[in-house]
Amino acid sequence: MKPEPSSTTRPLEAAQSALAAEHAAAYAYGVIGARIAAARAPEAREAYGQHLARRDSLARTVRDLGGSPRPSEAAYALPFELRTPADAERLAGDVEDRVAGAYSDLVRAADGPLRREAADALSAAAVRAARWRGVGVAFPGLTERSKRARTS
Repeated sequence: MKPEPSSTTRPLEAAQSALAAEHAAAYAYGVIGARIAAARAPEAREAYGQHLARRDSLARTVRDLGGSPRPSEAAYALPFELRTPADAERLAGDVEDRVAGAYSDLVRAADGPLRREAADALSAAAVRAARWRGVGVAFPGLTERSKRARTS
């Protein structure tokens, strides 16, 4: 059995995980931007910019919590090959689900202003995911429930 992290390290660990999700999202949107249909390119650029801003904010948060922000990986494995604009849209929705999940963990671990910021980021990711897919989920950020809701 894995020991529970202390209540003082939980927000830092969750912030680091959210930062990692933002690094991966920024990378993915670089690929998405190259494959997305021209009509949705502005939406992809806007999402990319929002992820960069959240990434920078989380790096400051990690430092404020006494940690050293984890750097971005050189590259990230994508869950599937992007051949069409529809594939790019599907990846964007998946990316936003993953980001929402990371922020859901941060909401649970944090309190005060950090919790509010995490809730705002969770909400923003859920809205972006719904826009990319054309449908929302009942429990954004809770993977096991949102997948069940999409398949019901």
